[in-house]
Amino acid sequence: MIINNFFVFIKIGVLFYTFVNKHKKVITKTMILESKKRCMMYKGSIEVICGSMFSGKTEELLRRLKRSKIAKLKIAAYKPDIDFRYNEKKIVSHNSNYIESIPVKNSADIIDLSVDAQVIGIDEVQFFKNDIVSVCNKLANRGKRVIVSGLDMDFNGEPFGAMPHILSIAEKVTKLHAICNDCGEIANNSFRTYKSNNLIHIGEKDKYKPLCRECFSKNMS
Repeated sequence: MIINNFFVFIKIGVLFYTFVNKHKKVITKTMILESKKRCMMYKGSIEVICGSMFSGKTEELLRRLKRSKIAKLKIAAYKPDIDFRYNEKKIVSHNSNYIESIPVKNSADIIDLSVDAQVIGIDEVQFFKNDIVSVCNKLANRGKRVIVSGLDMDFNGEPFGAMPHILSIAEKVTKLHAICNDCGEIANNSFRTYKSNNLIHIGEKDKYKPLCRECFSKNMS
């Protein structure tokens, strides 16, 4: 009985060895193709860093870009040419951290400028026209990691520019919050402290302050 079982195990082992060797090339090829498919699926992506003013959006964008640079990846940074609060050619946070960038008027130019870049950072994305959405999509579809930061709501508390569209197609969304200047709670809104109906107005702490929902509603009434 033991001898018969022994020969049965040997026979099964021989059959399995024959099957594996016969189909080895097919199995290996399938594994390689699957690996390539997975790389193509997960290589390109869009990340969004959003929130109110003074919530640390640009700081987080700079952190991710600098980490990519440490990883020896080719990075490229862009910002709208209307934003020259701290420096015309640098993306600068409120904490005075910065990275070299290229001011851009037309978002479509980012595609041609980013041919060699692996990681692309775009600051103040809400100031670009709606075609920035297709630009981000095209870059991600080409296998690039696209990181954008900007306001998700304007001074009226409404969705800002192309940001809601980018949020809907992004693989990763990080929403940051500031501290309400009136009560100290978590702030989600950017309140304009002076009278103006212009949607776009570059300003600092002298013209905007972060407010929570309740304080924002009181100030808007």
